Amino acid sequence: MQSRLLGNTRLSVSPIGFGAFKIGRNQNIKYATGYSLPDDCEVDRLLNGVLDLGITYIDTAPAYGTSEERIGRAIAHRRGEFALSTKVGETFEQGQSTYDYSSAAVRASIERSLSRLKTDVLDLVFIHSNGADVEIQQTTEVVPELQDLKRRGLVRAIGLSGKTAAGARLALDWADAIMVEHHLHDQSCGKVIGEAARRGVGVIVKKGLASGALPADQAIRFVLQTPGVSSLVVGGLNLDHIRINVETATRD
Repeated sequence: MQSRLLGNTRLSVSPIGFGAFKIGRNQNIKYATGYSLPDDCEVDRLLNGVLDLGITYIDTAPAYGTSEERIGRAIAHRRGEFALSTKVGETFEQGQSTYDYSSAAVRASIERSLSRLKTDVLDLVFIHSNGADVEIQQTTEVVPELQDLKRRGLVRAIGLSGKTAAGARLALDWADAIMVEHHLHDQSCGKVIGEAARRGVGVIVKKGLASGALPADQAIRFVLQTPGVSSLVVGGLNLDHIRINVETATRD
């Protein structure tokens, strides 16, 4: 796949990114069908297979259960081949999510992620919003803390993975990239995506297949033909399905 630049950052990402939720968590999920977590050998084959397909962007989070640790074990030796994003603000333990956007919590989260992922620097770190996108940015310490971590060189780029157009628009004032939901059934962030492109802020799309409600071929084409979008994150445990998604993204 031909990589795309992520806004004004120096990062380049494949049009199809890999979302690593399902390799680490299968509790309190929003998918229509449940699934078993893969074992370590299956994760190793999957993640190395993803990189072999030419996918150069992997997205994870502390809230994705054991996802970070499994990425670190399986492909840390190939770290130079992919851009890596994780998140701060949400943790998932004992079947429950908790949220903390304080400076201390953000610093501790970054330290844990660096250790789990076996890397010295995180390419991209998003705020993992609980839905209160605007309030989080205006009333907590998370934005200045991420800016400080970026200045210290532990993080290359920062942004918001939010749930509202208003939150995404506010993030354009400080973020290097935003992660938004955008698909044929929900185009509420369409104008924000265009504004981000004009301002040099990178755009990553999540849930572009509407959690499986849309045909992959149609959905992928729609998202990747949206001006300003750098990558569509797609999860899954079936490497053949991921291969088909990659082929769709590269088809003329």
